[in-house]
Amino acid sequence: MTKYKIDKNLEIVCEWKNTRTAFKHEATLLKNGYEIEYAKICYHNRTWERFEFESVIKKLLDKTKIITERRKTNFIERISGESSKKTSDSLKAIGNIAKLGEIFSDTKKGKNDWKEKMIKIGLGNKGLIMPEDWNELSENEKERRLNGVVKMLQN
Repeated sequence: MTKYKIDKNLEIVCEWKNTRTAFKHEATLLKNGYEIEYAKICYHNRTWERFEFESVIKKLLDKTKIITERRKTNFIERISGESSKKTSDSLKAIGNIAKLGEIFSDTKKGKNDWKEKMIKIGLGNKGLIMPEDWNELSENEKERRLNGVVKMLQN
């Protein structure tokens, strides 16, 4: 049995069971512990899914009317790992754009300013908090720290 929490009131419980000829996946949508919706899919061979129970969960979500389409999409992305892949791809893009500072400027200060600006823009106001003594650091130290951030974003 596998449980997927949608929010504090909703969860999907999935089970794998044997049948006479093969196996089946069952998914039950629970609201505050009570069954709201049910779906099953019988298989005669293995499934080709990105994650276990993908097909039966999608079937269940297609049936239910109590969850918005946007929440359904967000839920599938979250449990399939797509949202973390999108986040990872976004962070890599920010790192790559920041690294362009190496090309766009001839001075160490210009390169550092570009990297800092692009990282701040990419991550938003709360995504990167500079140390209080940032403006007092040498350009070499700023470069070392910014390159470390860029490297983390690119991995």
